[in-house]
Amino acid sequence: MNGRLWSGGVVALLLCAAFAHFCVRIVPADPPSAPLQQAATRPADAGPLLIPVEGVPASALTDSFTQARAGGARPHDAIDIMAARGRAVLAAADGRVEKLFWSEEGGRTLYQRSADGRIIYYYAHLDGYAPGLREGQTLRRGQRIATVGSTGNADPAAPHLHFAVNVMAAGDPWHGGRPVNPYPLLVRR
Repeated sequence: MNGRLWSGGVVALLLCAAFAHFCVRIVPADPPSAPLQQAATRPADAGPLLIPVEGVPASALTDSFTQARAGGARPHDAIDIMAARGRAVLAAADGRVEKLFWSEEGGRTLYQRSADGRIIYYYAHLDGYAPGLREGQTLRRGQRIATVGSTGNADPAAPHLHFAVNVMAAGDPWHGGRPVNPYPLLVRR
C-alpha cells in the first residue's frame, strides 16, 4: 500500500510539473504608470524631450526622419515609435493641446503647441485620446494624452506612434512649420 501511495504521489507531482510547463505562461506585467514627477526624469541616454510612448527605451528608437513615404513622393519628416496597441502616449514636453484632428493619412491626431508657442509636437495614428482631453487644455510633460494605434494609413498589423516636431514662425497655422528631426531630441547621441 505504501508503494502505491508513493507512486501515486510521484505521478501527481509529474502531472503538476507537466501542467506548469505546458499550460502556465508567466509574463511580466506592463510597467505601472509613473507619477508625473517620475515620468519627467530622463534616463542617461534620453534627449531633451520625453520619449512619448510609455515604457519605450531610447535604444528601441530608429531614426526614420529622412525615409521616403508615399512611393518616394515625400519625406517622412517624423519618426515612428513601434509599440503595442493601447500603450500610453505621453506629452513629450509641457504645452497645450492645439488641435485634435482626424486626417486620412494620420488618422486620429493630436497637435500640441509648446509652452513658448514656437514648436508643434504632432502625434498621429492614435487609437484613442485620454478621457476628457480637449483643445486648449494645458499639458504637462509625461501626462497621458492618448493611446498607440494604427488609424489613418498605418498598417493595422504594426501599431505605432508617428511623432513629428515642427518649428513655428509667427503666423504659421497649427499644421504648418518647419520639420525638425525628433530623433536627436529623444535620444542623446
